[in-house]
Amino acid sequence: METKENHLKATSIIEFEKKMLNRRYSASTIKVYSEAMQVFLRHFPGVSESEITIKHIEQFNYEFIIEKAQSSSYQNQIINAIKLFYKFNGRGNLNIEAISRPRREHKLPSVLSKQEVKLILESLSNIKHKSMLSLIYSCGLRRGELLRLKMADIDSKRNILIIRQSKGKKDRIVPLSIKVLEMLREYYKGYRPEVWLFEGQEKGMQYDERSLQLVLKKAVKKAGIKKEVSLHWLRHSYATHLLEAGTDLRYIQELLGHSSSKTTEIYTHVSTRIIQNIISPFDQL
Repeated sequence: METKENHLKATSIIEFEKKMLNRRYSASTIKVYSEAMQVFLRHFPGVSESEITIKHIEQFNYEFIIEKAQSSSYQNQIINAIKLFYKFNGRGNLNIEAISRPRREHKLPSVLSKQEVKLILESLSNIKHKSMLSLIYSCGLRRGELLRLKMADIDSKRNILIIRQSKGKKDRIVPLSIKVLEMLREYYKGYRPEVWLFEGQEKGMQYDERSLQLVLKKAVKKAGIKKEVSLHWLRHSYATHLLEAGTDLRYIQELLGHSSSKTTEIYTHVSTRIIQNIISPFDQL
């Protein structure tokens, strides 16, 4: 049976979602932050959201994040959600800036070799599936960017792809491979999408992101690659392969839609172009 307190918390979450919508936060951010606040508020069944203090946040951090070995990225999501929630609610007695963040992890992006990418794409016989994964790799797209594409975003005369209102609410353009453009023409003839470039079983409905991940998983297995590959690996591989081919880092930053060059610079740590040319002293013995 729902208590009055639970009802008030649920109402607060709904209001939180409305405020994020009004400020044009992306659907994915709204979903993540909303779910994060539900987890946080449920952790204190006897405490109303207006009674939450820094001590409660620290307690949650230890009991739910640290003891359960949650990732630092998930911890950051929770902190971002809490800060925004109470910023919107105007809690003057809660110093949200005092909420500490985890030390930043410095993980290298996971990258496939060109040969591995080729094996994955060649394992796909379905033209729709092949077009989706080829477009992600050839243009360095995020999953959501691919699924939000429309026919009008393809400029076949200039061989460019327009990515609209992506992360940070920015538009950007990327070069479109002639080979991928020909593939897309073949795909269009067979499927005739109505609204989105890639639609699900029902016309006019976006292709499901979980189904897209499953397409990749099956392709990776069929290609005989023993790695837990995610869709974002294709974007990382695109950036790294561009860097290894001699593309200036500033252009790669623009192509990926990074607001900071520091984000793009991480690919210099996974590029093997220079490392492979270094001769081990062992070989000179």
